[in-house]
Amino acid sequence: MQRIVHILIFPDFQLLDAAGPLAVFDIAAREYAPRSYRLRVVAYAAGPVTSSSGAQLIAESFSDGPLDTLIIAGGWGTREASACPETLAFIRATASRAGRIASVCSGAFILAAAGLLDGRRATTHWSRAAELARAYPQIHVEADRIFTRDGAVWTSAGITAGIDLTLALVADDLGEAVSKRAAQQLVVYYRRPGGQSQFSALLEADRPGSRFSSLLAWARERLDERLSVQRLAERAAMSPRHFARAFSAETGMTPAKAIERLRLEAAREQVESGAEPIEDVATCTGFGDPERMRRAFIRAFGQPPQGLRRTAKIGRY
Repeated sequence: MQRIVHILIFPDFQLLDAAGPLAVFDIAAREYAPRSYRLRVVAYAAGPVTSSSGAQLIAESFSDGPLDTLIIAGGWGTREASACPETLAFIRATASRAGRIASVCSGAFILAAAGLLDGRRATTHWSRAAELARAYPQIHVEADRIFTRDGAVWTSAGITAGIDLTLALVADDLGEAVSKRAAQQLVVYYRRPGGQSQFSALLEADRPGSRFSSLLAWARERLDERLSVQRLAERAAMSPRHFARAFSAETGMTPAKAIERLRLEAAREQVESGAEPIEDVATCTGFGDPERMRRAFIRAFGQPPQGLRRTAKIGRY
């Protein structure tokens, strides 16, 4: 059975949002399940469509022909595309006849504008998740997910997460074995560990010039010490209550969660790059108890420290 897949693009789309899914379907169909997919790139206006990088893809115009999956790219142009009546009408009409509708990155905003995410779980790029939640309060935004599936509607996080989503679509169509082999060919994780919280607003707060950047740099050098809200507030020259509110408003997480994230980053680097005992890593990064660190790793990365170390070793050889 050949499945028809359309990738919807628009001016200023993100090239990898379209090229990543295309590559996954192509490799699955060409290498492991011949002729299983027929791929088309579509846009409101047929012809060359320029991405935000300046590179172009040649698109066909919208059609009302048979279709199994529609994937909507993201990118800088999503705001204009979200206000295009013809684009939204095509998406709504397609949703009534296609087996699946999906978005990559900020393409979720176009799905939202079409009304297809109302009452559903969805995700998008971490930097725009709060915006999506504010603009469309009827959507249950899951900001830390690499991708989500709610019925026939799939959404993914930023850019390369479109590859993760498409591998899941291939698994849904052709089985886990084909999807795993496609991931091996692409040299990517079949199931990427953890969510996108490692790329979250904490990184924005940690950039030079941000309100709490110097505090985070200070804390990062003292991870083996007790870093309570009281101590962090004193360092920031604020009252504990005011500090906790201000920090959470800027980063989207509590001070305690941010310190755990810094400890996780440091611990993961040591676990993957070194050979020191897990107990020593737990001590020097402030977890203290290896079991406490193990639970934090599973929550954040989907596997324990030993699993990440084994994966890192395999990747080096």
